[in-house]
Amino acid sequence: MTADGPTSTTPDVVDVVALGESMVTFLPSRPGRLADVPSFDRAIGGAESNTACVLAAAGHTVRWVSAVGTDGFGDHLVETIGSYGVDVRAVRRDPDRPTGIYFRTAGDRATDAHEVAYYRAGSAASAMSAADLDLDAVRSGRVLHLSGITAALSADCLDLMRELTARRPGRPLVSFDVNHRPALWRDGDGDGDGPAVLLELARGADVVFVGEDEAWGLGGPEAVRAALPEPDVLVVKQGATGATAFHGTDVTTVPALHVDVVAAVGAGDAFAAGFLSATLRGLPVRERLRHGHLMAAAALTVPGDLATPPARDHADRLAALDDDAWGRLRLGPGWTQAGEGADEEVRTP
Repeated sequence: MTADGPTSTTPDVVDVVALGESMVTFLPSRPGRLADVPSFDRAIGGAESNTACVLAAAGHTVRWVSAVGTDGFGDHLVETIGSYGVDVRAVRRDPDRPTGIYFRTAGDRATDAHEVAYYRAGSAASAMSAADLDLDAVRSGRVLHLSGITAALSADCLDLMRELTARRPGRPLVSFDVNHRPALWRDGDGDGDGPAVLLELARGADVVFVGEDEAWGLGGPEAVRAALPEPDVLVVKQGATGATAFHGTDVTTVPALHVDVVAAVGAGDAFAAGFLSATLRGLPVRERLRHGHLMAAAALTVPGDLATPPARDHADRLAALDDDAWGRLRLGPGWTQAGEGADEEVRTP
């Protein structure tokens, strides 16, 4: 991919293509208000690239499609995401727009117990469009993973999302994480009616992930499914309670794990990665949900967006536990690097 537009080379087919903005993230060196934090540690953050990195670390072939500036922050994103084994050759380098960055305090960005300062307006990724991305690369995966964040960045990005979620013969399986960020819809250049647009896009996807707290005020999982019957698979995440998946007429609920949480950022992206990994492997829906919970638990027990996932045989062993043993698991920091035996990395609450 060049700065001038898409290339014509037909890309290799991969397991998953993830499209969306990633930003350089600055994490505080100590707790406190942004005004009081003296220094920050640099990391990366982006819903779709987070999912891509976890999937690549779990052994899948993954391509990330996005746009970044020709600045040092863009270099850092491309190099870091590529270091996870993600194919970054379809990332567009934009000489006229910067790479997005943001600063945040420790805490859960889904609550008021945090501060976040975004510097992403006019970013390279906000200018993504069907005209200047390599759509052959975008559609070159068995799965195309998208999120609602992209749709909020600009009118061009929303048009791109509508193009990619349109139901057409021969398209890849489309995975869509709703990821409703109200502030983006208020401040962005796209359609201001975020919830309605996200529902429209979700109806075009094959697999949809949505948190119960962002599900259009509909209430429980059954109400969400009644309003969103089109996707073949609908996963309603219910926080610490668990997650419910609707697959055709089947309904499967798996309780969440007991986790000693360090930070909640990135957990939803990791959950999607675990579920999609198990989907690609043809595992039953119950195991897909369990792998989602395990990947989320890895993210919850580190301070940044990305964590080293458990080895596949390790995750498979835990996902195969009976319901009673699953309910007794408690995972804390470092659990993914623990020994071979399940009781070496878990303890009962």
